[in-house]
Amino acid sequence: MEKLDLNVVIAGEAGQGLVTLSQILTKTLVRAGYYIVVTQSYQSRIRGGHNSYALRISHREVVAPTEALDLLVALDQNSINLYLPELSDHGFILVDEKVSSTVHSRVIRAPLADLADDKFSNSTALGMVASLLGLHKDSVTRTLREFFDKHAPGTSDHNAESLAAGYDWILNYPVKFPKLHPSTLPEGRLTLNGNEAIALGSISAGMKFFAFYPMTPATSIATTLAGHAAQMEFVIEQAEDEISAVNMAVGASFTGAPAMVATSGGGFALMTETVSLAGMTETPVVIVVAQRPGPSTGLPTRTEQSDLEFVLHSGHGEFPRAIFTPGDVEQCFHLTIKAFQVAQKYNTPVFLLTDQFLADSYRSVGPFDLGQLSPLNPCLDSCVSANPHLTYLLTESGISPRIFPGMASQCVRASSSSELVIADSDEHTQDGHLTEDLSVRISMVEKRLRKIDGLKSEVVGPEFIGTAGPETLFVSWGSSRGSVIEAADILAGRGRSVATLNFLQVWPLIPENFVSILEAAKDVVAVEGNATGQFARLIRRETGFHIKKVIHRFDGLPITPKYILDRI
Repeated sequence: MEKLDLNVVIAGEAGQGLVTLSQILTKTLVRAGYYIVVTQSYQSRIRGGHNSYALRISHREVVAPTEALDLLVALDQNSINLYLPELSDHGFILVDEKVSSTVHSRVIRAPLADLADDKFSNSTALGMVASLLGLHKDSVTRTLREFFDKHAPGTSDHNAESLAAGYDWILNYPVKFPKLHPSTLPEGRLTLNGNEAIALGSISAGMKFFAFYPMTPATSIATTLAGHAAQMEFVIEQAEDEISAVNMAVGASFTGAPAMVATSGGGFALMTETVSLAGMTETPVVIVVAQRPGPSTGLPTRTEQSDLEFVLHSGHGEFPRAIFTPGDVEQCFHLTIKAFQVAQKYNTPVFLLTDQFLADSYRSVGPFDLGQLSPLNPCLDSCVSANPHLTYLLTESGISPRIFPGMASQCVRASSSSELVIADSDEHTQDGHLTEDLSVRISMVEKRLRKIDGLKSEVVGPEFIGTAGPETLFVSWGSSRGSVIEAADILAGRGRSVATLNFLQVWPLIPENFVSILEAAKDVVAVEGNATGQFARLIRRETGFHIKKVIHRFDGLPITPKYILDRI
């Protein structure tokens, strides 16, 4: 018996090793040629508190999480209590017989303690899962050995033996569990989550400085970068707080190092004064805001899309910005590169808006196409400057030539290299000195805002999928993309005329790119992970088009296709 896709959930308390078990299984599946969508749920505790790792697996492409459970690996009794109602008709629960006395026709009570020492019982459970799914024992053993050779040298043999014991035990257990459909996907794909893709995108873009203060769910961007800093020759700095982190990044960028910071809503609240500083000094910086539910600390380890308006209006005063909203892991990579390119070209803050679901969601992705990458050079031909250097030279585009302190001779093609680089957070003249001349003030505001036209020319347009002029058009942004696409596919399979419009960039908005699509649809439905329909409201403000129907989710869980269909 085979099934087109399976949903496996590994659940228990923090500290029980479920992430290790889950990641080895995930990597094995990707190497075996399967598509995956991972949803991680965890509480804000180091030990204790319920955690889960949901893994949707298929031989064909899947882009969204699902809800019905095919296999629950329960590391404690509480996990059985929580997930038993979600078990599918053919689903099973795998549990250590010492952990639970639950008697149910769908419960496999395994003698883990008899098959291996407690220290290696998770590897035994992993072997059982691999056997149930129909994975080759050798492939999962190879991945397991690689993991423990790196993280716990000397334990690989014991873990491999424990895995084999669990694998063989299931072979002799009388259970009819649906196997995975054989995969035809070639090997050589990557197992990446959104944060790892952002980290790799920033390195590929030419980032030279990254500063951060740890804050869930953005922290793994920093930990990923830390592993590559020496090899790729960039600086990573853990600051004492978010204020220091963003000021370090702006300072590094001022000296010519492309810079990025990553945080979440509460940390970004502390950064907003410096966002305004970057706007006034016309200093490029990329800021990643990984959203979680607020206000205040809110639900610190859950997901939401409620910081759009905050990021859009962050920083006092008026200055240009761009906001990118990736919807999957590949887009996290490519839009991070785009964010750096736009920030450096227009000398302004640029934002990458993601969330906990996408940040922690592993996917199977092909190798990224790096052939079209152009190296970041903060000092381009346009850096040719007058002497003395005019940091804020008035130009038709609003973009002033840049040179950097101590590096003038590398930037200026003229023979002189003695220019003084001056910047000021007050309103300033072209040479960077502060001024209270009100006519200069008008010129400088208009100069900065002229860059908006250039930013609009760089906008990544929305992604339209489906039938033109549909009966139902779903509008989404960011991580809800996959669930909206799958919900639309299901409706199309039922004979509905349906399409999706997903925004990869939510600012600036170019009405000509999408209003005609909205107007051609009979019914327009916005899907957002917030309580107030922030993006639908922004579209109405900028275009006058009123999206009357909005499907909201703000309980901290990711939007799923079922969630959408239940409300449509």
